[in-house]
Amino acid sequence: MNQDINKALNLLKKYSGIELKIVNSEEEKQALQSALKLIVSLSDNENLGICASTEKEAFNTLQNYLKALGYSFNLEDNLLFENKAIYLKFSTEKMSYYVSDYQGEYRGVLITIFADSQDEIIGTYGYLPLNLFN
Repeated sequence: MNQDINKALNLLKKYSGIELKIVNSEEEKQALQSALKLIVSLSDNENLGICASTEKEAFNTLQNYLKALGYSFNLEDNLLFENKAIYLKFSTEKMSYYVSDYQGEYRGVLITIFADSQDEIIGTYGYLPLNLFN
């Protein structure tokens, strides 16, 4: 495995698990952004799962992640769950999403990587910070 890919995967794995790891510096944030962009560039498609305090926060987070990862998608926010925590799932393969209410405490982004030719990058990473690409 390429050393850059291995380094990126190791960093993403540090941010994976049920306990949210805080990004403590701009340098750390940029390293995490670069690692995620590298792994996404090698994947076939991804699912993004966003646990947020409000629907507006979830849609803003999704828009920022998609733009940073090289996707263009016009999101229409219907605000079905005003002032409620929600789970927003987006598929880059289908370029579609669904929203449901969310009772959990976690806040952040889960990214599941799919790749036919790069088995070592397949997996789910996160919870990544909601504001990683703000």
